Amino acid sequence: MPERVIDFGKFGARGVKGHELVARQLDELAGFVVTPVEQRRGLMARLNYLTRSEHARQAAHAAGLTVTDRTIRAWREGKRAPSRRNLERIESAYRAVRRQNVARYLLNRLNRQGRGTRVEFHPLNQSQVARPLQRVVEYRHLNVRRWDRIIGAWAADDHARMDDIWVGEVVQDLGSQWGQYEYVSSIGFSA
Repeated sequence: MPERVIDFGKFGARGVKGHELVARQLDELAGFVVTPVEQRRGLMARLNYLTRSEHARQAAHAAGLTVTDRTIRAWREGKRAPSRRNLERIESAYRAVRRQNVARYLLNRLNRQGRGTRVEFHPLNQSQVARPLQRVVEYRHLNVRRWDRIIGAWAADDHARMDDIWVGEVVQDLGSQWGQYEYVSSIGFSA
């Protein structure tokens, strides 16, 4: 797209790409385990989630957790501790499986039978931009009715596709000033 920002922050503006903030908000709505995986409680919560059913085990294996049942049993009983690399695999597999499991629920809540969800766009921070170079960027809101592709990209953890969908399908609905909202200070919505 020719109107996308190429050199963001050149004059001191600060903000985050909108799709990253949407992904963070969706992660919050997904309700991940808060306790870090390095602590025993966090490790046990993730292992229980990843091994509670055959479907969960298969999804964990597909997400990259390829250890044997014997190893998982030893971790649970405290006979062995997972290496740093395995802790990272457990965390990434847990997040991938949790996203897949929660995606359908979030999709129903955000689409709300075609009514959609109100999304608030808070403009980027221009406090460090010299006064003559500042532009007027207002707070905006938009009712997003089609969350299917956004949730699909989020569940697959595909940031490039999520960026294309967010800017190409959602932000452009703001009208002719949509380019001012590619980078924002925050995005708010709830499910």
